[in-house]
Amino acid sequence: MTETVVREIERKYELPEGVALPPLDDLPGVEVDVAADVFDLEAVYFDTSDLRLATHRITLRRRTGGDDAGWHLKLPAGPDGRDEIRWPLGRASRTVPAELKSLVTAYTRGAALAPVARIKTTRTRRRLRDTGGAVLAEVVADEVAGQTLGQESTVSSWSELEVELAGGRAELLDTVEKRLRAAGVRRSASGSKLARVLADRLPDARSRRSARRKKKSVGVVVVDHLREQVATILEYDPRVRRDEPDSVHKMRVATRRLRSALRTFKSVVDRDATRAVGDELKWLAGVLGGARDLEVLRESLDRKIDATPDELVVGPVRARVTGHLAHQQAQARERVLEALNSKRYFALLDALDDLAENPPLTRGAADPAARALPNTLRRSHRRVAREIDAAATLPPGEQRDHLLHEARKSAKRARYAAEASQPALGKVAKKFAAAMEGVQEDLGAHQDSVVARQVLRQLGMQAHLAGENGFTFGLLHRGEQALADAVEERIPAVRRAVRGAGRRLR
Repeated sequence: MTETVVREIERKYELPEGVALPPLDDLPGVEVDVAADVFDLEAVYFDTSDLRLATHRITLRRRTGGDDAGWHLKLPAGPDGRDEIRWPLGRASRTVPAELKSLVTAYTRGAALAPVARIKTTRTRRRLRDTGGAVLAEVVADEVAGQTLGQESTVSSWSELEVELAGGRAELLDTVEKRLRAAGVRRSASGSKLARVLADRLPDARSRRSARRKKKSVGVVVVDHLREQVATILEYDPRVRRDEPDSVHKMRVATRRLRSALRTFKSVVDRDATRAVGDELKWLAGVLGGARDLEVLRESLDRKIDATPDELVVGPVRARVTGHLAHQQAQARERVLEALNSKRYFALLDALDDLAENPPLTRGAADPAARALPNTLRRSHRRVAREIDAAATLPPGEQRDHLLHEARKSAKRARYAAEASQPALGKVAKKFAAAMEGVQEDLGAHQDSVVARQVLRQLGMQAHLAGENGFTFGLLHRGEQALADAVEERIPAVRRAVRGAGRRLR
């Protein structure tokens, strides 16, 4: 049995009693099916007893009826989108397939999954097509009956509309929405049928957040940033487990941003209280970093081999690179999955939940953001300037490489701090973040070259000992050295960029 993944981009609308679906066949370039498809659908939704999946906009259901019967796991993917992972029905109706169960481990953390709701829907579907007959979107009118399951059972019913993109452009959703609004149809207050059925049992996070955003303290800005990173770590956990492209990178960045914020904003969030969490974030970032660094290195070497003229690629160069790095990548992925299934990781997630809900704020957290945040950014800037100046005084070599790497890490932390400050400081923080990102990229290219040269030297030696010609590895090594030399020649320009970024904060 194999899974199917569908990117679902849709909008839901209330369908008030007495309001009919307005005509859509006169929209530019759109034709509507004359005959509608009618389905009777039944879905049983699974969650933990405290609704951990629904709280995070995740739905896990077993649906019968219609043309997509099966197990469905829906993961958030942007404001209007979700990735729907589909799995065949199978014989078991009350046991979640192990493959789907594993993808929500970061949310369940060992808690049992059981039926929490049953929803029956009579669906009337019409397809919107272009003039050539290709499906652009689907408009469905649903008559819904929902029932909560468990010790207490409640029943509800309502009518709603869904507009889901198929092959059309996102602008079509806006066009259809304008027509619906003109007819008195409004967006649904619930993001899903399940959220509506379980409404009385779900926490109202939006009202809590909106109330907090009315304030302008530095604590509000920092805590919102921390919560955003915690949410991102959770969001990318199932994607890392599925080995989706760039998922390890995104999860690693969120982990680093969170750890960096705890260090940078220690005058806002008590550093002593978060030190243990910071140490565990360092561990997680290290595990993810092992996989990500190998991924970046392999992509870089493959790209540079592709750019090398065929006559200069002597011997089984690509096969040796692949053989050397593929094995290491497989081991790194095993370490990532082992970490994500460990009690240590679950304990970290519990600690992050507590951090997000009960942040240990200091007295300084009450200070106005507009006054406190520029001071933090200036301190971050001074550290970057100090380290890049120190590196510039040294001759080329290992010590200079080390100081440039440290300056790069400091530039990254300064950038993260500026991005966290942007909701309060606006363009000032945005421009400072952009400047620090430029410094980070310049110095990052230098560090990537240092790592690549070490690997190329090792591969060249292996090729030599195997009786192969190591010419191409030497050629690639020289290319990496040239890249590093070019960065070092730009150090005066980098120092000027750092000074310029500091002037923006005055």
